[in-house]
Amino acid sequence: MVKVKSKLEESRHLKRFHYTIDQAVEKQFNWKQMLRLLTYLKPYAKTYLPGAIIAMLLSTVVRLIVPILIGKVAIDVAVKNKDTTLLTYLVIGIGILYLLSYVGNIFRIKWVNILGQNVIYDLRQHLFSHVQRLSHRFFDTRSAGSILVRIMNDVNSLQELFTNGIINLLMDVVTLIGIIVILLALSPKLALAIMIVIPLMFYISTKLRRNIRRSWQNVRIQQSRLNSHLNESIQGIRITQSFTQERENAAYFDGINTDNFESYRVASKKSAMFSPFVEMSNAIGTIILITYGAYLILLGAGNGGIEIGTFVSFAFFLGMFWDPISRLGQMYNQLLMAMAASERIFEFLDEQPNVEEKENAFEFAEMEGQITFDKVQFSYEADRIALHEISLDIKQGETVALVGHTGSGKSTIANLISRFYDPTSGSVKIDGHDLRNVQLDSLRQKISVVLQDTFVFSGTIMENIRFGRPSATNQEVIEAAKVVGADDFIQRLAHNYETEVEERGNILSAGERQLLSFARALLADPSILILDEATASIDTETEVKIQTALGKLLKGRTAIIIAHRLSTIRESDNIFVLENGKVLENGNHSELMAKRGEYFGLVKSQFQMLDAI
Repeated sequence: MVKVKSKLEESRHLKRFHYTIDQAVEKQFNWKQMLRLLTYLKPYAKTYLPGAIIAMLLSTVVRLIVPILIGKVAIDVAVKNKDTTLLTYLVIGIGILYLLSYVGNIFRIKWVNILGQNVIYDLRQHLFSHVQRLSHRFFDTRSAGSILVRIMNDVNSLQELFTNGIINLLMDVVTLIGIIVILLALSPKLALAIMIVIPLMFYISTKLRRNIRRSWQNVRIQQSRLNSHLNESIQGIRITQSFTQERENAAYFDGINTDNFESYRVASKKSAMFSPFVEMSNAIGTIILITYGAYLILLGAGNGGIEIGTFVSFAFFLGMFWDPISRLGQMYNQLLMAMAASERIFEFLDEQPNVEEKENAFEFAEMEGQITFDKVQFSYEADRIALHEISLDIKQGETVALVGHTGSGKSTIANLISRFYDPTSGSVKIDGHDLRNVQLDSLRQKISVVLQDTFVFSGTIMENIRFGRPSATNQEVIEAAKVVGADDFIQRLAHNYETEVEERGNILSAGERQLLSFARALLADPSILILDEATASIDTETEVKIQTALGKLLKGRTAIIIAHRLSTIRESDNIFVLENGKVLENGNHSELMAKRGEYFGLVKSQFQMLDAI
């Protein structure tokens, strides 16, 4: 049992290594970053924001006026002089003021909620759009779960700040300033006596600030790890069940879940420490008011004391005084949470694509499809070279095959043609244009890629094929499916082309998903077609259909076929044999077989395997 536990702990330790991309970073409160966050309010600075501020000021002014009217007018004048008429007018007036405050609060809540939801929408849309434009290297180093956390959880954590926080902050600041000014005007001595505890409160809150912020930052990191593991576990559930690793996976999840629970518990505990200090300050202030206020009443207004009405007003304002301070403490915690979340959001927004698009880049209106690799060297990592100064010349309309063992550099060449990466040295050109100087959209719109692991989106069959060209008509979609032989199985589905497919197309077989990807690629009408192990998941019968369709699919297009199944590339115009990022030999099938070199050995070994079967 001890051995199993130690292995589990070791597994947990090793898996955590992959999450080092999310690190807690100790920084000072960044007001520049907070101002950057507030720029998302700018589009609404002339609509909802002014209305919300006016409504807030109206309700705040009413709250500040009423205690003065009760203490200084109702008690010190109306009650003292037994003026029932004035008292009646005051009651009616205060009722009207509270009605105005009620109306103001309705509009304030309505407008700040509309404002907040719009800001959150804009921020999430901006973040998602930006992430979509980032290079493949960005996604190579981050799990889907951690990206999902930034777009969903971190943006959601800013919702309270924008829907209530900012306006409430302004309201509490205005209220506090108004109360302090009024108290000093009513009785400077009593006001200073009550507020003597405020410096202590600010000192304590300053001491807590750093720990609270770091704690909430850690909460975000733990949530990112939890979501990453959840995403990985759900996508890999079949593998987990196949190897009966449910118990180990649950134990590992328990570890991450515990870390997430503990991080939130610690952050909440530290944040909750502020409220007791406010309550303690409130109690001290109340004691000072009662003792010193009673002494000033006994002195009398003529001897430097105060009247009973002033004392009553002080009692009202004292109750109002600590509430804004308490809320400001909570608001500060909210700001710390928002800062932790915004740091992670802006980290992604500040991420620049490794593949940069130059200003005034060349735009492909038409593409012939001639591809040239000029002494191209490429590394995914500094110490691991994937391509060693490769030079290739692929003519327009030519079908070229790339063969070789796993890791020889075949898919890397395909990635460079689509400019998912830039070469470390050398250049990749299409129609004589260095891809570094080409507009990315115009390049990729002329290239279609069919991968071994076909991704099918949730939606209908029709929508999945149309993904290749959203403007295509239904008839064009059906024609594309017929050309590649996908129409046969689609017609057998419950609702034909309107059949809903589940996430990742689980209701379809691997071969059917592959046929959909061929139809999608054909519909896009590309100048260059890249087939990266596109027939690896297709059975022999389906492959015959594909081979027939490929004649139509490849006609007039430059095609790069990557395949381990050598029977699919026999008709290629040129075959490049790769090994460890270098070209060993090239030629058509007959020429390479005649050389009896590396290609001959690959074909022979594959046929020997078939004979053995």
